[in-house]
Amino acid sequence: MAGKFELYKDKSGEFRFRLKAGNGEVIATSSESYGSKAAALNGIESIKKNAAEANVDDQTD
Repeated sequence: MAGKFELYKDKSGEFRFRLKAGNGEVIATSSESYGSKAAALNGIESIKKNAAEANVDDQTD
C-alpha cells in the first residue's frame, strides 16, 4: 500500500498535514499551520515536487 498525506485541522482551527507510510506510521508532519486549506495543499504539492530530487545532508560525521 502506498503512503498518503492526511490533511486536518489542528486545535486552533488551522490546517496541517502529515505523511503516513503504507503501514500507517507517521513519517513526516507539517512544521507550521496554514490559514487556508489551499495553502496547506500547496505545501503538500511542494513536498511532492521537491522531495524526489532532495539530497541527503549527512551531518553525522
